[in-house]
Amino acid sequence: MQYRTVPKNGDQLSILGYGCMRLPSKRGGIMEDLAQRQIYSAIDNGVNYIDTAVPYHNGKSEPFLGKILGDNGYRDKVKLATKLPHWSTDSKESMDKMLDSQLSKLKTDRIDYYLIHNLNGSTWETAKENGVIDFLDTAIRKGKIINAGFSYHGGAEDFSQVVDGYDWTFCQIQYNYLDTQNQAGTRGLEYAASKKLAVMIMEPLRGGNLAKTPPPEVQAIWNRAEVNRAPVEWALRWIWNHPEVTVVLSGMNHDSHIRENLSMASDAREHAFSDDELALVSQATDMYRKVMKVGCTGCQYCMPCPAGVNIPGCFDFYNSRHAFKDKQARLFYLVMNGGIVREKPSFASQCIKCGLCEEKCPQTLPIPDLLADVAKDMEGGMTSPLLWVIKRVMKVRKKK
Repeated sequence: MQYRTVPKNGDQLSILGYGCMRLPSKRGGIMEDLAQRQIYSAIDNGVNYIDTAVPYHNGKSEPFLGKILGDNGYRDKVKLATKLPHWSTDSKESMDKMLDSQLSKLKTDRIDYYLIHNLNGSTWETAKENGVIDFLDTAIRKGKIINAGFSYHGGAEDFSQVVDGYDWTFCQIQYNYLDTQNQAGTRGLEYAASKKLAVMIMEPLRGGNLAKTPPPEVQAIWNRAEVNRAPVEWALRWIWNHPEVTVVLSGMNHDSHIRENLSMASDAREHAFSDDELALVSQATDMYRKVMKVGCTGCQYCMPCPAGVNIPGCFDFYNSRHAFKDKQARLFYLVMNGGIVREKPSFASQCIKCGLCEEKCPQTLPIPDLLADVAKDMEGGMTSPLLWVIKRVMKVRKKK
């Protein structure tokens, strides 16, 4: 495992961090035995940064981590990060209460790296009005928080004012080779590093899309490389190539993914890419932007939808059909969203254009308009007959 230094405190953090937003799950619950084994394996192999938040797994992520890190020695092997959901607080007192609740759920006396969750320019101003600076100062003085930071989903133009608005130790931004100009982007990454902030990277694979079998047009670009790499390796090594990056968070939930990521993190270093390799990544970026339909990362902030739409799932199948040329994407769209696997339908066409999802989306996507595009492309007049056939087939298979 490679480690990088946090400028303001000297902590040596693993360049691969464990993100606990996408733990293995089934029927809405965490598959605890599997998730525990996977997290322990990652820690045993050098991962020492664990990231969670109140909303993850519908509030189940923090209690789960408290349960498995507990009194068995693993808690002291890692730096634990979680976040203040500032939208649920309106005063220093309510922030104090939230932090105490998190400490209780996580069964710990301190949060090593505590973030103000999902900031942008306007929400930072609101958080300050509600007393967040006094809250942080007090919690740090009492030892409940060791290092203060923030996660950011706003525009590039407001990023510097948040960086400069407090004596942060670190920040967390979305960054991958498709998002160099989106949100904080490369300019924000470099600015935060210039202010001696450690930078934690979220969505390094753009919701997993950059780890999938790429479109043929993109694969043709990768095939020109002197070194043969899998798509996930191109994506992660490109981020680690940046010296400003401290930790890359990965939502690992398959054993093979963990082994693959650990292997890469054992030798990935800054400035390792040649000029030719950087040029290939730039060409692949341009090609992805041509073929992707929706820039959704699958973060789930838009959920739940009051109309029952499975918003990230709809976009995922839509992108798979067009960007990744998946011939079965429409079939799986119907199966997963047609009330066959889930109790109720969750089609894009159920959107009532209430706008709640748009307000919550970190990517500021025009979700209702995009859902209309998905409905037109993935559903159509044959939806009901196809669903009838699929249901009949699945009943027959169940009998067998």
